[in-house]
Amino acid sequence: MAPRRLLLVGEGNFSFAAALSETLDQNTRLIATCLQRPAELTRDPVARENLRYLRERGIDVRFGVDCTQLADVFELHDREFNQIYFNFPHCGRKAGVAKNRELLAKFFQSCADVLAEEGEVHVALCRGQGGTPADKPQREWHNSWQVVAMAALGGLILSDVYPFSCKAVPGYKCTGYRSQDKSFHVEGALNHVFTRSLPFEVSQPRIFRIKVGNQWFSFPEPEALVGKLNRGFLEAPSCHPIKTINEKLIAELGKAFPLKRLKCSFPLLPQEDARVLPFWNCDFLSAAFWISLHEDNSYSESLTGGTSQDVEDFLLSFSELSLPKNPGRDGKEEACEGTCGQAKVCLRPSLLVHVQDVIEVRDFLSGSLHILSGPVFQKCHILPFTMPAFHETLFILGFNQNLKDGCLQSLLDHLKGILDSLLTQTLLESSKLSSLVEFVLQSNGKDYMIRVKTHNFSPDCTEDLIIGSVTTSATSVIHKDQCFVFVSMNLDLLAMLVWCISDWRMLWTFDNRFLKNFVPGKIEPFKSHSLYPPCYVHDISFWIDEKKGFDELEFHTVARAVSQDTVISIQFLSRFQHPKTQQVSLCYRLTYQTCDKALTQQQVASMQSQFRKEIQLRLYVIPR
Repeated sequence: MAPRRLLLVGEGNFSFAAALSETLDQNTRLIATCLQRPAELTRDPVARENLRYLRERGIDVRFGVDCTQLADVFELHDREFNQIYFNFPHCGRKAGVAKNRELLAKFFQSCADVLAEEGEVHVALCRGQGGTPADKPQREWHNSWQVVAMAALGGLILSDVYPFSCKAVPGYKCTGYRSQDKSFHVEGALNHVFTRSLPFEVSQPRIFRIKVGNQWFSFPEPEALVGKLNRGFLEAPSCHPIKTINEKLIAELGKAFPLKRLKCSFPLLPQEDARVLPFWNCDFLSAAFWISLHEDNSYSESLTGGTSQDVEDFLLSFSELSLPKNPGRDGKEEACEGTCGQAKVCLRPSLLVHVQDVIEVRDFLSGSLHILSGPVFQKCHILPFTMPAFHETLFILGFNQNLKDGCLQSLLDHLKGILDSLLTQTLLESSKLSSLVEFVLQSNGKDYMIRVKTHNFSPDCTEDLIIGSVTTSATSVIHKDQCFVFVSMNLDLLAMLVWCISDWRMLWTFDNRFLKNFVPGKIEPFKSHSLYPPCYVHDISFWIDEKKGFDELEFHTVARAVSQDTVISIQFLSRFQHPKTQQVSLCYRLTYQTCDKALTQQQVASMQSQFRKEIQLRLYVIPR
């Protein structure tokens, strides 16, 4: 077992190193450093005594170490520190916040060169300096050291923060800058723990190939959905919370109804199938992601964004896809390719598109709950609880029309009890209500929306959430004597509420630390590995052509694509009409923030610049 390696930088009188050394086991190696030369510490009797003590214990002590140039101090074989400590950094004298931010930024960038892959950087700051909501009181952002934003420059994220207590390290005596007699005020100080972030890279859409019959096609994933296709959250080996909540829901309903689980095909919907959707599905198609399948006979296994095994698994999902047919030259039907060998399809916007296929099967089992579960995709405005990709589960129940009222009420009662039970597991006793779930009758007098009272989960939630719907509109040509009920549930929203996950994007993270939160058989509040990520705000204004119109939904979709889902809010600010030319200008405010990665101001500025170019190309506007 490799020894655990600790590095202390910016030590003043070495009292922290001396105190920490007493708590270490034999498998831990400590290196204590300071910026001063040995001669500068001779006047401090406390420092002299601590240095003597450290040397007696065999602790490695180094002088003249610049914490912003750690790569110059440690050779390649002597790096990989598990923990790096910097207590109460300061540039000295009357240095303002800008100078101290610069010190932090250079320190974090230096840490990136010597920190182990799963290592931690501990930074203790005086009350208010960090600028996070953990500070009480919290300083204004511009008047703080902006510690999380500075850490992002080194590819680090804040993973924990807690009060710094001198009593927890007996013998530690905080000194001032360069061991001056005037020490820092440590009352209300906080220890900030940073870890490595996954690299924030510009992701390119992956190219997927599918085989339909004997013909191969390829398509790029939509830019707004990069990283969201073929994730397999609901597949057998997955331990993702979305799969967990789906299985719990199905298991509980199985105690009251016979179940029949149906295989969900890959979410590609041919254009001709879209034209014959029931009327209550038409709204979905206006927000669908349409893609073109290009004829591709290259048989190449080298695809952007995945290994050949990933590709093979993906291809197997298309076994039930059939493309629109056109008569061929010899009278036989062939795939509809157009002049360029293309076929138009859309990504499935809802599982409700499969309802007719299910209920028209001759051996449909009346009284059994038929279940479909899978990912769906919809263009949507950028809002806290709307998502372009989520997982839906669909329950289909058929029964004799004479039993309609009783069967429907039984299903709703069981579903309400199950949801209430799941949603109250992570709530404090004082917050629990007799019921959190309501079935809101719609204007047609027969359908319902499933609403959850969210203010009990978070003070930030001011509106109740719609997590699903109950529909009784469809009829079957084959089973004319039956009535059908369809219950659609947004599993992502349900998982967020059950585990108190505040940001839907966290469900899609590639960071392995996310899944470590979820212990089999337990439901406990989620704790994020990335705390208090900074926000960056940019305004944009542009001239529009009123004759062509302005598609605000597409505006949001382009922002989502260019920013890789880091835009969390788009706020309309103003509309201006030029008094002479009558041209109309719109102004919006974009707020950027990640939930799981380090994001810098420079990266945001680059994305904002690219966004200006993209809306000019795609939306025919003229940025001002």
